[in-house]
Amino acid sequence: MVPSAPQQPAGDVVREIPLEQIDRNPYQTRTHFDETALTELADSIRVSGVVQPITVRPVNGRFQLVTGERRWLASKKAGKATVPAIVRQVSNEQAMEITIIENLQREDLNPVEQARAYERLSREFSLTQEQMAQRTGKDRSSVSNFLRLLKLPEAVLKMVEGNQLSFGHAKALMSLDSAEGIAKLAQKAVQLSMSVRQVEGAVYNLLHPEPHEEPKPAKPTDPNVREAERTLQAALGVKVQIKDNHGRGKIVLEYKSLEDFDRVLELLEVKH
Repeated sequence: MVPSAPQQPAGDVVREIPLEQIDRNPYQTRTHFDETALTELADSIRVSGVVQPITVRPVNGRFQLVTGERRWLASKKAGKATVPAIVRQVSNEQAMEITIIENLQREDLNPVEQARAYERLSREFSLTQEQMAQRTGKDRSSVSNFLRLLKLPEAVLKMVEGNQLSFGHAKALMSLDSAEGIAKLAQKAVQLSMSVRQVEGAVYNLLHPEPHEEPKPAKPTDPNVREAERTLQAALGVKVQIKDNHGRGKIVLEYKSLEDFDRVLELLEVKH
């Protein structure tokens, strides 16, 4: 089959396009591609070809990827000259939104890549957390947690990107205010291979330090109440104190900014 030239009209017909005429997607939010998985895909393409066509758009006499970067890279790795593609006329804004949303619907993005993708959707398209959740099929609380992730120190984000810390570890660390304290506990968690529960416990102890002087005898905190405090802190990202008296009491949420206040209200779905 003769390769299609960039000047041909765009449409949804699958066409074989020379790999050398395709440029990478400048809006790609993925920064890591598993080399082993890429090699396996290349081996499959070498034998069976590309099953699902990529999507491109014409730009300055060439083609630019919109979706299907792994298939494009694997085809090059497999030594293919062309790749099946659908050409679509989309604007820069549409290309960016399609790319980001497609990536967010995948399961193999690391948490930091997902967080940066949501942040870009918010910044570039002024989408609310609710709108981003609807477009990607995620819970709004998940979107909120991913966006909060970017407030962690860069060194900690690198640990999450490198799979040294999980998203669960990161969520627990978010409850701390001090960047230095977060980085210190994150390093300790990696060195000691701490579980998420252990990190939550360490965070709780940092937020509720034992007094230096012996106070008046106090009623010991019920383990169930303490566990509930940890769970709420991890979910809401603010300091939580539960004052229980035989099944009656109150829950105190301490926020340090209007952004924290609005986020907690949104997570609790409180209208104001």
